[in-house]
Amino acid sequence: MVALEILSMKNFMNHLLTDQTFDRFLLEEATISTANTYTIDGHMNLDFFPTELRNSSDIPYAFRPWSELKGLFYDLIKGKYPPTFFKFVLQLKPEHTAALLQDPNVKALVLNIRYDGNKALLTTGISYHTFVLSKESDLIWDTYLTGYLAEKGIGYEKL
Repeated sequence: MVALEILSMKNFMNHLLTDQTFDRFLLEEATISTANTYTIDGHMNLDFFPTELRNSSDIPYAFRPWSELKGLFYDLIKGKYPPTFFKFVLQLKPEHTAALLQDPNVKALVLNIRYDGNKALLTTGISYHTFVLSKESDLIWDTYLTGYLAEKGIGYEKL
């Protein structure tokens, strides 16, 4: 696990809410506090969809893709005053996870984004199917994410 403090909120928010930088992620959950507090569960509600779609490849993920929700979050966050708090729990899409790691014990590569009204903190994590002693997958995920952020021009400081 690595913790990263974002150096430029404006640059980061552009990447998060308007660019395609985080489109390789799925949303597990979100909380945004502005004049109201909004809590969103990213689980796909399969009952919403017609029966023929529920088991098809048209709904490939258990969670909603970030790309489909970031516009909603942009609308909730934009305004005269910045939010007092937000938290996003993202998971790297399974196809990107499989390309990065060949570890069958890895359930999900997780990115937590937390803003406290002043600064944003990103933390990485891995959800495993079973207990593992090796931290090799954690190191690969941490290295990948920090390299990806640097490649996209998102400045951070390791904590």
